Amino acid sequence: MRITRAPRAVWRYVRGAPGTYIWLGVILFTTLAAHRMSPAFEEEFLRQRSTNLHELSDNPVRVLVASAMWLDGGYWLPYAGLYSVIHAPVERWLGTARWLAVAAGAHVLATLISEGALLVAIERGIAPRSAMNTLDVGVSYALCGVAAVLTYRLPGLWRYLWAAGLLALFAAPMTVTPTFTDFGHFIAVCLGLAAYPVTRGRRNPKGTAAVRAG
Repeated sequence: MRITRAPRAVWRYVRGAPGTYIWLGVILFTTLAAHRMSPAFEEEFLRQRSTNLHELSDNPVRVLVASAMWLDGGYWLPYAGLYSVIHAPVERWLGTARWLAVAAGAHVLATLISEGALLVAIERGIAPRSAMNTLDVGVSYALCGVAAVLTYRLPGLWRYLWAAGLLALFAAPMTVTPTFTDFGHFIAVCLGLAAYPVTRGRRNPKGTAAVRAG
């Protein structure tokens, strides 16, 4: 009896987070397509969809959207797990529109801020001009932002432990050999934490409205 209920429970979970699983389906399709490309063609193909300085200056909207639909040499299955335990719960909690606002905001703003910092570094001679054409695609900024806003769904002490853990995890690389991607991840976490206003009025797991941060 329980076995027959399991597929229904899974379907209800998936149906409660349509945006998450549509996005995950798109990533599955693009990942399979990328695996059929030759390495040289794949690199050039993804570079044209990268949110690097060169492409952002020419096609900002196109690359900001396209870059979130591809993985840079990654495997799809780990993302299926991450989307199911981070994106899906937040979408089910906040609703698709608010979840998408957090995910898109983290992706776009973290990209623009980190690439802006890179541009300053290039102009000051800290980074080479070749960095304007780096390969930069993926969904990690959006994932970091949504993971951070998940903080406000957790009760009591767990909320502060989760937030502190995220900040420590993504601040640590910047103390060793920092990259502009590391900086972008940290910014995305901060943006997710700053998205508290979109959680107002939503219900936590105990059925009460989300409480104020701090």
